[in-house]
Amino acid sequence: MTADVCLVLEGTYPYVSGGVSGWTHDLLIEQSHRTFALLCLRAPNGPTEPVYDVPDNVVEIVNVELQKLPIKGTKLKKEQRRSLIKQLKEPIIKLQTDPTLEDLQYILDISQQYGRLGQDVLINSTEAFDMLVSMYTETLPFTSFLDYFWSWRSLVGGLFSILEAPIPEARCYHALCTGFAGLYLCKTSLITKKPCLLTEHGIYTNERRIEIGTADWLDDEQSLNFNTDQRVASKSLRDFWIDSFTGYSKLTYQVAQWSVTLYEGNKELQIEDGADPDRLRIIPNGIDFDSYSHLVRKNSGPPVIGFIGRVVPIKDIKTLIRAANFLVETVPEAMIYIMGPTSEDEDYYRECTELVDHGNLQNTVKFLGKVNIKAYLDKIDVLVLTSLSEAQPLVILEAGAVGVPSIATDVGSCSELIFGREDEEPQLGPGGIICPLASPSAVGEAMAKLLTDRIYYERCSQAIKTRVDSYYRKEMQNRDYDDLYDRLLALEEVDVLKHSGMRLPEEL
Repeated sequence: MTADVCLVLEGTYPYVSGGVSGWTHDLLIEQSHRTFALLCLRAPNGPTEPVYDVPDNVVEIVNVELQKLPIKGTKLKKEQRRSLIKQLKEPIIKLQTDPTLEDLQYILDISQQYGRLGQDVLINSTEAFDMLVSMYTETLPFTSFLDYFWSWRSLVGGLFSILEAPIPEARCYHALCTGFAGLYLCKTSLITKKPCLLTEHGIYTNERRIEIGTADWLDDEQSLNFNTDQRVASKSLRDFWIDSFTGYSKLTYQVAQWSVTLYEGNKELQIEDGADPDRLRIIPNGIDFDSYSHLVRKNSGPPVIGFIGRVVPIKDIKTLIRAANFLVETVPEAMIYIMGPTSEDEDYYRECTELVDHGNLQNTVKFLGKVNIKAYLDKIDVLVLTSLSEAQPLVILEAGAVGVPSIATDVGSCSELIFGREDEEPQLGPGGIICPLASPSAVGEAMAKLLTDRIYYERCSQAIKTRVDSYYRKEMQNRDYDDLYDRLLALEEVDVLKHSGMRLPEEL
């Protein structure tokens, strides 16, 4: 069965809970008059059991494990392997540095000449190893070869798994990030010539920069090696990873008829990464305001700070735990509930619990695990997000609909949600407090401010509730996506190699 829309998902729905997964589930429900296929890109050995009840309008789910290829594919003679790998090397290098759609099309054309390829040729053959060594020598000869070897296996293995992945039949394709999902969208666009849509909740390249920047195993010892000419050793393994994902983003922006983001700041970052401003649209997240706004807030018991999200490094839970030391000096009876799954990064969760124990905060900080958010929003007084990266957090909107002010770091659209957009009329005032990144003292002082200054608290509570009601209702988001899908499905074939710089009619 040909679906109306194929959603291309990377590491999210329906196997992992979180903001993007919840957004995807809601989209499927709200677009119940359309049929969907799901192309799910999963990390090696990632979860395989759905954590959502997938709606009936999903007619197909195709799972692709990144970096996984058939152990054996089409059997090639030695000369064929040598010819294939020789032809692939230069365009693959370009994909990691300065890619074009022509490079990707060339790789697709070459690969398809040899049938379905497997690990035995693309990853584990002598010819593939020779290509790896040659790429290392030409691009990053002063980095650790062992680290380059595993980086190459991850990045180029991911590329090959995308090239060999099946394509569900659909009338249009919609990726929910760039990265490998964006690369898959590019491949699909080139092969099927169907219209494509991109939605970026966060900027993929920015989030990967944070993760790569904090990866201990990617530390470059070359900068400490005084025998190395630093003018030559200007590229690092981190650049290898970041440049690859930046390149994939550039290609994705070229094949997408529209690239949708959530707020103005993201749009500026997309343009920096090569997106065409004329093909960008802003559609803010929305929530079911009425289902949250009727919740009755508690008016007794100790004050409660709530964190809602995954317990992973990018959420910087450790800053919140350290901030608790400042909070208890002013509001000793305050409680901090950390609500979200703890299994995604068990080492990080363990480090967080050890930090709680070290600070003797066991009676203040409680890890509740994954909870029903609605069951807790009427029990917390302040929401706190200490994230290193966010897009447009739904939890700020959901808490705001109940009248709960937020404290957040100045990432993503948090400042816009809390202080309002420039075109807000009338200006409603702050709906909480914005803090610098990784500043326990600032977060602690902000929590104490909202819990002790009742007049300021009530002003923030009313402002955030009114703002969500006026600008962030789900009906607005659903209307805009319904319109986009209608327009995509009305388009005929799109040859992006001919029209990658095309301008759509102004009315679109």
